[in-house]
Amino acid sequence: MTAQSTHYPKPDKGAIGYILNTYPVPSATFIRREIHALEDIGFKVTPFACRRFAGDLVDPKDRSEAARTEYLLDGKLGDLLLASIREISTNITGVWRTLPIWKQLLSNAGGDFIRHVAYLMQAASLRQKASRAGIRHLHAHFGTNATAIAMLAHCLGGPDYSFTAHGPNEFDNPEAQSFALKIQNAAFVLAISDYCKNLLSSFTQRSEDNEKIHIARCGIKLDDYRPQPSVSATNNTFVCVGRLCPEKGQVHIPAAVSALKADYPDIKVILVGDGESRADVETAIEEHAVEDHVILHGWGSNSEVQDFIKSTRALVLPSYAEGLPIVLMEALALTRPVITTTIAGIPELVNASCGWLIEPGDEHALAEALRSALSTDPKTLQAMGETGRQRVTAMHDISDLATNIAARLA
Repeated sequence: MTAQSTHYPKPDKGAIGYILNTYPVPSATFIRREIHALEDIGFKVTPFACRRFAGDLVDPKDRSEAARTEYLLDGKLGDLLLASIREISTNITGVWRTLPIWKQLLSNAGGDFIRHVAYLMQAASLRQKASRAGIRHLHAHFGTNATAIAMLAHCLGGPDYSFTAHGPNEFDNPEAQSFALKIQNAAFVLAISDYCKNLLSSFTQRSEDNEKIHIARCGIKLDDYRPQPSVSATNNTFVCVGRLCPEKGQVHIPAAVSALKADYPDIKVILVGDGESRADVETAIEEHAVEDHVILHGWGSNSEVQDFIKSTRALVLPSYAEGLPIVLMEALALTRPVITTTIAGIPELVNASCGWLIEPGDEHALAEALRSALSTDPKTLQAMGETGRQRVTAMHDISDLATNIAARLA
């Protein structure tokens, strides 16, 4: 008699929506993974976004995600006008209830009437789409325009909403972003780190709103990131992964590499990503004559990023401004140490046991951290990577994140 496996269907936890500004994007695969983790435990998730990513999506999973995302703004002017007319015709009470909140958003932002009208129109469309889909809750990432739209949709009579705050750019002007208003009207708010939670608490105007703020650390699916063998003693290659932008400080890498190339002629740093700082990085590469040592690869798929991390000595991320980069978790989960900066939530994950922390913009310190990684023996590097994986396992398992969010939605 042959034993038969029993299939247990996923529990039906209801329909929820995720609302983003731009989705999917190569630099935010963690949101896609979060959505899929919630689907794995029984939620039906509909992704909404204001607009599409303007570039090419190189990862097949991102292309698949784009195909199922409902877009509110791109090429949808007719839909928005119809949704707005429908809202005024059938939900005038909700519209009148929402207008004071909308006016407060506009006032706090210091104007930009057209943009805020667009928010209100998108909120009408989102409320109606959510109603048709039976969505009971909306969750946004970043406390900026997507959260404003979710709040307005809720005020119109739509589902409750919540949002995850990351920082740092969204915190540049918390009054203009109406954080106090968004927290006040939210069912709950998630912060990705202790640092982030403390900032959010400082924005609130009512003591009871502090109780809505909870830590929910971003995570990765650990099974997708297996521990790797020790790096070769002769491997002097590093990788930097992320959008090329001023906030990530890649422009300082050529100078640091130049300071080391005489002692380490085969040193190489591969930059995986693209963005507005590409020309500045190319200029720095030329100025420091490190064309053979600093390589611009462009965007890579998830699997390509993993392969780069696995094949290098350590990951480098000399950022000025971050929340808590997912790529640090990915590198440590693959048992590769990291070189990064002492900003925001990064020191909550990275310390001397698993990497090197430097001040942002300090090219000398960056060069010395690279030198230290180059002079550290493979056995020690591996021990650092294994410690890093333990820290990621304890704090950044995406199944724990999904459970945390699900508990708030119960």
